[in-house]
Amino acid sequence: MVHAELTVAAVVCVDHRYLVVEEFAHGRRVINQPAGHVEPGETLQQAVIRETFEESAWRFTPTGLVGMYHWPHEDGRTTLRFAFCGEVEGHVAGQALDDGIIAAHWLSAEQLQARNDLRSPLVLQAIADFNAFEPIALERVRHIRGR
Repeated sequence: MVHAELTVAAVVCVDHRYLVVEEFAHGRRVINQPAGHVEPGETLQQAVIRETFEESAWRFTPTGLVGMYHWPHEDGRTTLRFAFCGEVEGHVAGQALDDGIIAAHWLSAEQLQARNDLRSPLVLQAIADFNAFEPIALERVRHIRGR
């Protein structure tokens, strides 16, 4: 049986630049979208709002689902990621960021494509899908509780 790590990510574009975070992961300094695991009891949307704030100090409002990504890792782990697009406002300067997060940056797609320190292939894939497809309406993302 495959056990997948359930994660979310925020794809935010302002003036042709994308919100990304610089972080330490697996002993390396890498670039990623604001992203992280869904905690017990959270909806996907609650998780992406929380993760974006904790990692970037930006208040995120999801407006659509960019895509769903199944990524089997070489080490046997599997990630199932839901990437949401949306808007940010209300940056909280001085907000402490999550452990391992160095800083938030705004980078163009070209700048990201030229880098060799992206955390995963999911970073560029989500940006490509954001630019290629209409987002899926949030009403189609369901959270079912209990029986």
